[in-house]
Amino acid sequence: MKRNVFALILSVLFATAAHAERVIVIMKDKESFKSAHMAYKMKGSYALKGFKLGGQPAAVEGQVEDSLENLNTLIINTKDDAEVTKLKANPAVAYVEKEIFHEAPRPVKGFLAAAKKTSQQKVGQKTPWGIYAVKAPQAWAAAKKGEGARVLVLDTGIDQAHPSLAANFEKGQDFTGDSDGSDYTDHVGHGTHVAGTIAGVLDKTGFTGVAPKAKILAGRVCAENGCSNIAIAQGINWGIQEKVDVISMSLGGAWSTPAERDAVNKADKAGVTVVAASGNNGTNKVSYPAALPTVIAVGAIDNTLKKADFSQWGPELAVVAPGVAVVSSVPQGTGREASVEISIGTKAGKVNASTFQGAKELLTPETNVLVPAGLGKAEDFAKIDVKGKYALIARGEIKFSEKVDNAIKAGALGAVIYNNAPGLIQGALTEDGSVLPIAVFMIEQTVGQDIVKQIAAGQTVKATLQTMATDYAAFDGTSMATPHVSGVVALMKAANKSLTGAQVKAILKQTAQPLGPNTANEYGSGLVNAEAAVNAALQTH
Repeated sequence: MKRNVFALILSVLFATAAHAERVIVIMKDKESFKSAHMAYKMKGSYALKGFKLGGQPAAVEGQVEDSLENLNTLIINTKDDAEVTKLKANPAVAYVEKEIFHEAPRPVKGFLAAAKKTSQQKVGQKTPWGIYAVKAPQAWAAAKKGEGARVLVLDTGIDQAHPSLAANFEKGQDFTGDSDGSDYTDHVGHGTHVAGTIAGVLDKTGFTGVAPKAKILAGRVCAENGCSNIAIAQGINWGIQEKVDVISMSLGGAWSTPAERDAVNKADKAGVTVVAASGNNGTNKVSYPAALPTVIAVGAIDNTLKKADFSQWGPELAVVAPGVAVVSSVPQGTGREASVEISIGTKAGKVNASTFQGAKELLTPETNVLVPAGLGKAEDFAKIDVKGKYALIARGEIKFSEKVDNAIKAGALGAVIYNNAPGLIQGALTEDGSVLPIAVFMIEQTVGQDIVKQIAAGQTVKATLQTMATDYAAFDGTSMATPHVSGVVALMKAANKSLTGAQVKAILKQTAQPLGPNTANEYGSGLVNAEAAVNAALQTH
């Protein structure tokens, strides 16, 4: 006698049931799942109402929204909690899980602005430092630059027309419920950035991804309200269906659900390698799904090969990869590049610079005289006249926002802040998304100090400022480290398709460059090494 299965009854539930209780229903066996799956395939999601449980008189009121064949799972929109209880009581059901949302992925540092049209699509772009750090170019010949490998990015979507992605983009799907599944537009920028690091096309400027000939599939599983466990399960199911080589997940949280764990486990059994971010809270606990045993957990380092202060670690951490100031693709026109040219007499030259979220954008160049304003305190401005000019301010002692506020009150038309340490930083000047009435740029410490000396010697120094819309941006986060490893896995799979997930993970750890001090596994096995990993992959049978 057959086990209890779902006998599907034709009908439709409309608004009264819409998203009342969306649940994931994992069936106990394939026979039980098959009956419901076949009915779903024949009748369609919105033609299904009750699920009469075999041997029981009560039918469950709800709609089957999706049937995940590779996970033995149904997505059901039930009427209320009472119907969820009925599902749980069904002997054919292994587990019922309500929809929950993990926090939407965001970079630790880095920002995007409203899209602006630009004819200079790749202004100033060069090969990102992380590509060299993981030794990707040294692996390209043996791995054919990733040709033949396919990577599914489960994230916020993708800009499929981006010049660095279009040639390698294969297909996309939306699982957020915000569309009929066909709109996987990236409104956040996170997924497009991740995709560029994995398989951005190698262009004449030097910009490239780790595996520049691999193919990208994009599953939008994260929206503004977060990443649903249902969407994640649907995305993983799609990856198994598509027989991708890698699923890259720069997302997660402090815990995972049973359905997510089941999906990841089934992906591994299907031969799909899953790579995920360790998390950005800076704690000694790896986030999920990265912490799951079959997943490759990735932490972040900076360009000095030191652990990023935000990178989470723990015994589950497998390897680390570049995750600070990582330049990659973003939705076209949403990136911002700062241009600062300094003029002293007849001499002029551009200097390294960055700009800030919340500052006024200067999409056309504007030139003005620089006036040193000390640390930008109110008493500093009381001693000088910056009205209609640019304030040159030293970093330190008070917040950037206070310095800029004092400059605005003093009548400055712009602020140029010079660092008090090597390099540049970027951040937000406003917390509510508002835009300040003046432009704010940062220049390097030594440049700023030299300008102050020149002005003190009687020279007039001018700055020409411009904010250029680009298709690229620098982000920080373990989300940025993860795609470096996903790209390396793509290279490995291009070199040897027979590798299992366990073999991939073992090779990555065995070939990584050790870093330290590593007393608590802060670096896992070390910095991922594409060259050594691909060579090892070729020798594995």
